Amino acid sequence: MLDDEGNELPDLEAARSHAVRCARVTFAENAKDEGRVVLHHHIDIADEQGAVLETVRFGDAVRVEE
Repeated sequence: MLDDEGNELPDLEAARSHAVRCARVTFAENAKDEGRVVLHHHIDIADEQGAVLETVRFGDAVRVEE
């Protein structure tokens, strides 16, 4: 899903933290609503011109334990 609005954050670290929180929320919602999650789904962090600076994968945002 493309986020056309985005969020302006002060630096890459703040953007990374925000993306991790969003990935965790989406992960939990998918688990609750669909009963499954896809660990390779991701959130791209992009600059004002749309260049991707970093990618946060759902599998990296959570720790899955048995």
